[in-house]
Amino acid sequence: MIYLDNSATTRQADEVTDLMAQLAREEFGNPSSLHPMGLQAQNRVTDARRILAKVLGATPEEIVFNSCGTEGDNTVLFGVAETRKHQGRKIITTAVEHPAVLEACKVLETRGYKVSYIGVDDKCRLNKAQLEEELSTAGRSPEDTPILVSVMAVNNETGTIMPVADAARLAHSAGALFHTDAVQAFGKIGLAGIGADFITMSGHKIHGPKGIGAMYIKKGVNLPAYLVGGGQERGMRSGTENVPAIAGLGKAVELMEQERACMGCGPEAPRKYLLEGIKDGIPDIIINSPESPEECVPSVLNVSFLGTRGEVILHTLEADGICVSTGSACSSNKKGQSHVLAAMGLSPKEIEGAIRFSFSRYNTIEEMDIVLDRLTKAVTRFRRLGSFR
Repeated sequence: MIYLDNSATTRQADEVTDLMAQLAREEFGNPSSLHPMGLQAQNRVTDARRILAKVLGATPEEIVFNSCGTEGDNTVLFGVAETRKHQGRKIITTAVEHPAVLEACKVLETRGYKVSYIGVDDKCRLNKAQLEEELSTAGRSPEDTPILVSVMAVNNETGTIMPVADAARLAHSAGALFHTDAVQAFGKIGLAGIGADFITMSGHKIHGPKGIGAMYIKKGVNLPAYLVGGGQERGMRSGTENVPAIAGLGKAVELMEQERACMGCGPEAPRKYLLEGIKDGIPDIIINSPESPEECVPSVLNVSFLGTRGEVILHTLEADGICVSTGSACSSNKKGQSHVLAAMGLSPKEIEGAIRFSFSRYNTIEEMDIVLDRLTKAVTRFRRLGSFR
């Protein structure tokens, strides 16, 4: 099998699996217990917290473990809305955010908050002028005073890198807090020093476990607990810690940093090879991802094959043991076309023919030769049936 759906989830690294199995068998104490097994478990949590803090340029006290990126996004959006509701009622985000942000914003709109959605261009690059305009309304009225700006660091469908450091600076100049959903960015771009008040991430996008994530909460920023109970995670997220998953996340981050330090160990070469092969061998396409490495992470490539249906191409490749996607896995069970590609201005037919290839450290050039052969045959076969005009 050739797996090119790494933006949906990654294969858990063997080193992570081995560590988690060891802890489940041998170090199963509760981190809140005071006996040696409890302290042993607590040390595993502490070590993982330090690893994440170092990568984010934070202190360990600013890292909170949770279940996933969705929980983190919800914690920030609902928490800031509650704590700052007397300062303003405006939240600013983008039209291309993950559903974890967009659906939370829809709920907040029903509660009387005003949400502004910033647009993007045809490569999913943020309209910073519109962001500045939306922030310029601060102080006019509670409904026009922004309290939070939430901009994802990397788009999950196109791989476009968003200008989060600039967005954070603009948000703070207007008195708003800044959050970035870094689920697709963590491990692909540097996040230390971007000026965010909140950063959310997830383990299963970096060859770590599913069901574990983390938040960076800037020291001194007020955010209420999303789950209350026993007071774990310094009262921010109650519930007995999932020690094997937390330790597994720490191990995945260590491996991630080793990969970033190793030239040629990441997905850059397979992505470049596949992109050039598609451009050379398949006519009538639209490259929806930015082609500049400064504007796009090396793990995502989104292409529209005009005159085809992405879903049909997906299942044709699936029959050959190749896994790709037509968009965000978190929206795959919903009817309708990609909200990201629609916001980029693509027509319904262009969206219908879109395929997302997403790469990991485990992909190879040899695999891309097979993908190019099968993909070319699938597109040619579909167009030959008379659908292409």
